[in-house]
Amino acid sequence: MALRRVALRAGAGGCRARSAGPGGEDYEALLELCRRRHFLRAGRPGLGPLGVVLRGQLAAEWRRAGAACLQPVFAAEGPLQRAGGVAPGGAVELRRDLLHGALEQYVSCLELVNKRLPYGLAQVGVCFHCEPDSENPDESITRTGERTMSSLVWFSSARTIGQWLDYWLRQRLQWWRKFAIGPSNFTSSDFQDEEGRRGVNLYYGFPWGKELIERLQNLGDKELLQMYPGDSSKLHARDGRKTVVPHVLSVTGNLDQGVLAYLCDSLQLAESSLGKKTSQRQVLKLHPCLTPIKVAVDMGRGPAMDLRQVCQGLFTELIENGISVWPGYLETMQTSLEQLYTKYDEMSILFTILITDATLENGIVQLRSRDTTMKEMMHISKLRDFLTKYITAAKNA
Repeated sequence: MALRRVALRAGAGGCRARSAGPGGEDYEALLELCRRRHFLRAGRPGLGPLGVVLRGQLAAEWRRAGAACLQPVFAAEGPLQRAGGVAPGGAVELRRDLLHGALEQYVSCLELVNKRLPYGLAQVGVCFHCEPDSENPDESITRTGERTMSSLVWFSSARTIGQWLDYWLRQRLQWWRKFAIGPSNFTSSDFQDEEGRRGVNLYYGFPWGKELIERLQNLGDKELLQMYPGDSSKLHARDGRKTVVPHVLSVTGNLDQGVLAYLCDSLQLAESSLGKKTSQRQVLKLHPCLTPIKVAVDMGRGPAMDLRQVCQGLFTELIENGISVWPGYLETMQTSLEQLYTKYDEMSILFTILITDATLENGIVQLRSRDTTMKEMMHISKLRDFLTKYITAAKNA
């Protein structure tokens, strides 16, 4: 169990089979599924192509949530090299967090808000850390690991910083739970550091226990004053009629850990009928906003060349309208429809569109839903609007 946990935490895929028991075979099942369907890399820790897209969707939703705040939130970008940082041996020290890059931009961004508080600087980027080399049993040998982090650095007066901590806590916990099948697995816990500064940790309940996914902390004005030593007047901003040195609220999330949390959350077992036999199939029911591929376009019976031309035209139309599509019609190996549906359910694809000879005759296609497994007939001309409205409604829910 210990080795399995290490593999999952390293990016090889934490898992939770909601309909199944807590046995280790369930963890291994999701691990194998995520590698087979390219959410995780095969053979070594890390995300596969679909996992990278999932993380990108998560980052995009994170940015949308920050932009929804009624106060200014600006995009920030900082250097990978830590300012003034030199590791032992003269090597350049890479950044371990995104906080200091945002603090460096505080003064220059005051002009954007006319020196009024509050406002925030938001960034998603790679941070680096040292960890034991998993390929070498000697724990004294370390390698540099990478994490994709999200960071919101919020500047407000000391008078209102506690209220903003409470606001962002509610917003962040609600945000994590929004995309989950089992929202109660996302929880929070208060803490204070050795300096007595208040904060809140957000956790996800993995099969082996809770893991940190995001941290909110009131850092006071210490970091800003250290970043700009000497004359503090350049730090002054307006809080109503008062001029103050702002306090800093740091909201830091681990998006790689978030990907693993949602992969765990999304695994479900459902019944599948093959003739007279009934078996269980695995489905990754990722939220519509997060699933990397929204639609699969495939072919049924009919003249292959004509069907493929229709599929290609539909593929192009959907892609041009911002809908991600899997071109299943390009597959040359013959498989049954049930095998196709099983594959697409494991890839968490929301809808499968089947083009048949009926499409050539009257424009009717078959649309199959991942979540309900129901199949309905729809005219091909209505697909784009239907899918666009479905995805938009999921984002606004």
